Order: sequence, then C-alpha cells, then structure tokens
Amino acid sequence: MKLGGHRGRRPGMRAALGSTSVAAFDDVRRPVDGPIRFVRSHGRMAAGRRVYAIGDVHGHLEKLQAAHGIVASDLAARPVASSVLVHLGDYIGAGPDSAGVVALLAAGSPVAGLRVANLMGDYERHLLDALSGDRAAATDLLWSGGRETLASWGIDPATPHTKWESLLPRGHVEWIRGLAMSHRAGGYLFVHAGIRPGIAIGDQTPEDLLTIRQPFLSAEADFGLVVVHGHTPSPSAKIAENRIGLDTGAGMGGPLTGAVFEDDVVGLFSV
Repeated sequence: MKLGGHRGRRPGMRAALGSTSVAAFDDVRRPVDGPIRFVRSHGRMAAGRRVYAIGDVHGHLEKLQAAHGIVASDLAARPVASSVLVHLGDYIGAGPDSAGVVALLAAGSPVAGLRVANLMGDYERHLLDALSGDRAAATDLLWSGGRETLASWGIDPATPHTKWESLLPRGHVEWIRGLAMSHRAGGYLFVHAGIRPGIAIGDQTPEDLLTIRQPFLSAEADFGLVVVHGHTPSPSAKIAENRIGLDTGAGMGGPLTGAVFEDDVVGLFSV
C-alpha cells in the first residue's frame, strides 16, 4: 500500500508542533537517582511487567546507543519479571549514520535479556515504496533526509532509485520489511504516528498508523488505550490522558527521548 501524507511535511511542521502543546503532568511519583524522571500516567502496566520505548532516531546512532545504555542500567538496577523494548520507527533520516542504526537493530536485542519490538515509521515505508518503484516516494525520501541515508550505506544519492535495492545490504532491507505496525502492552498501544479517532484499533489503516497528525493530536476522546507515539516532534515529551508523544526532534538537532512504562507511572529520559 502506498502511503500519503508525507509530501510537504516540513513546511507544515510549525502548525503540527503548535497542535501538540498539551501540558505535561507535574505529579512526580517518586524521586529517582539517575536520568529517569517518573510522573503519573493514565495508562497502567500489570505488576511485574515493564515496557521501555524510544522515539524517532533519524540516523543518530550515538544517541540511540546512549539511550540503550540508560535502559540497560535501569533494568540491571531494577530487575523485573517481564520487559520489552519498543522502538517507535523512523530509524533512517538526515542523521550521520542511518546504516549503523539499522545494522545495530537488525542484529538483535541491543540490551542483553530484553525482548525487542521494532515498529515501522513513515521513513521506512517510503524507502520500501521507493524500492518497489515508486518515484514519488523516492523523491520525498531524498528531500527529507534520504540523501544522508543513502550516503551512510555508501550509495551515491544521485543513483536512480531503481538501483537502490541492489546496493543495500539484503539483511537490512529484509529487516525493514519485517517491521511491525504496532505493539500492545497493558493499557498502552505503541505506534509510530497515532490513530484515527472514532475508528476501532483493529480497523486502523497503515497510512494513519504511520502518518497521521490531525485529528489525532488534538483529540480528547478516550481511545480505550493510551497511545504512545513519535512522528510529530516537540521540544519535550507530550503527556495527555489519551496519548504520550516521544519524538523530541532528534532528527533536527533535538534530544532522543525514551520512556519507561510500569505500574501507573511513566518515566522519561533524554540523551
């Protein structure tokens, strides 16, 4: 399925950012020594279960490794019976090492003993569409970080998109093709962009899961689950009753933000 909604993305970014100014809770659950700050959440995880989630990476391998270091340290200091690490998509982009990010994640769990769920982002979808022959998707990707992405694999950005797949590592392409659209755990649904209000979770389209902004960002409805997402950057994580946004603009010079979900709290950290 070819996905729309990506063309003209950056010119409309200012309006999208303005739409996400939802006040975060200041109700600190407990002081923590270290980089993770816990606040109360409207979602809940069962006792003994924990989810770590990391927002949009956009080719910033060093930031991703630093985030994984925080996750590993927290898990070692506070072991739990069941845990999973969710990456919210957009691994590639204008950062310096998209190839390194994909290689790291394609190799398996970056944190020993931690299960991983890797979600697809709209950047990965556009790359796959380009590999399938979609010239418009290739143009969109090149315009929004695809040149740096290709260069990280040693591919001349001027190379016709019809030749990209033959130059990309086969294992990396297959890993991207195998990315999941969503992950559900406890009272949370993890997706790249969000969901369309008024549509059942099971009936959401790939296009909305990967590209939606409005009316999702301004919706006040109870979705039945708290939606944890990336895709729309803001200066800090956005916490509302029905959604938690973790894209803090790593691809545009901002920090990479992650979160810890357990009990009735969420812990936030940035690198």
